[in-house]
Amino acid sequence: MSYPRLSVNVNKIAWLRNARGGNVPNLVQMAVDCERFGAEGITVHPRPDERHIRYQDVLDLKEVVRTEYNIEGYPNERFLELVTRVNPTQCTLVPDAPGVLTSDAGWDTIEHADLLKDVIARLQESGIRVSLFIETDEQRIEAAKKVGADRIEFYTGPYAAQYPDDPSTAVAAFTRCAKFCNDIDLGINAGHDLDLNNLAYFSRNMPGLLEVSIGHALVSDALYIGMENTIQAYLYQLKGLEGAGDPN
Repeated sequence: MSYPRLSVNVNKIAWLRNARGGNVPNLVQMAVDCERFGAEGITVHPRPDERHIRYQDVLDLKEVVRTEYNIEGYPNERFLELVTRVNPTQCTLVPDAPGVLTSDAGWDTIEHADLLKDVIARLQESGIRVSLFIETDEQRIEAAKKVGADRIEFYTGPYAAQYPDDPSTAVAAFTRCAKFCNDIDLGINAGHDLDLNNLAYFSRNMPGLLEVSIGHALVSDALYIGMENTIQAYLYQLKGLEGAGDPN
C-alpha cells in the first residue's frame, strides 16, 4: 500500500550551524543520515539573506542526496539560476516577500498567472517537477493547473492551528480540495506546522496525498528522541498504522 513520502526540511539544521559558525552540525552529513534513517526526500528553502540554508549548501547537497531533492523559494532570477543549475527532482515555488520569517500564505495563482506560467515552463524544460504553495481555494487550485503546475503544496498552518480543538472541521477544506485536485489530475503535497500530533489524521483524510515536507517540528522532536527515532515516528504516522494520531 502506498503512503505519502516524508521529505525532511533541513533549514533548521543549517540555522543551528550558522548560529555558532563553523560546520557543526554538519548539514551535508545530516542530510545523508536523514536518508539513511528513512527520509524519502530532502527539502531546502534558501532565502535571499541566507540566514539558514546558504546557496552553497544547495550545491553541496546536490552531490549527496539520493532520494528526492526539493528546493523551495521565491522565483527571482538568482533563485531560478540556482535551481536550473542544480536540477533537483522538484521545485516548490512560494510567494515569500524577501524578509518574511516563514512561508505563511499561498500563491494567488490568478493574479500571478503570467509570472507563474513562464517560470513553470522554464523549470519544466530542465526536467524539474514544479509545485506551487497554495491555500484551500478551488479557483486558485484550478488556476495552478492552468499555468502548468505538476503539483500543489497545501499550506497547512490553518489546519494545525484548529486541529487541537476541532480536527474534523480543521481538515474539511483540505479534504474537499484534495478531492478536487484528484478530479483535475493535479498532484498533492503539504507542509507547514505538521507534527507528530496532527500528521496521521491529516494524512488519513487527504485522498491522493503524495508528499509532506516537515522541518521545524521534526528537528525539534529530534532534540528529545534523536533524529533516527524521530524520522521513524513520522513515517509511522504517514503509514497510518492503527491508532496513530487519532484525536479520539
